[in-house]
Amino acid sequence: MIASWRDKWHLLSAYSEYPEAVRKPIYTINAALAVHRPFRKLTKTKGALPNETSFLKLLYVGMLNATEKWTMPINNWGQMMMQLSIHFPGRLDDAMSL
Repeated sequence: MIASWRDKWHLLSAYSEYPEAVRKPIYTINAALAVHRPFRKLTKTKGALPNETSFLKLLYVGMLNATEKWTMPINNWGQMMMQLSIHFPGRLDDAMSL
């Protein structure tokens, strides 16, 4: 395992080169939990679904319901986007205007 870390250290250490405005959203799992929570709630109450399509429909409706509740803005979104545009020049040009 240590040999693997040493071999891949150049990839793993790249994370520490980002400013805190970028690092914090990367390691924060609250957003991931907010996505998974409604799905777990929906699927936990269902015993068995007849097929994969009905499962996908259930998840789709769950996503629609969850997006109505997601009204909180992302902390420091503007600062994070500016830092990403500095570290990755040109990659965000289509998504935002600076």
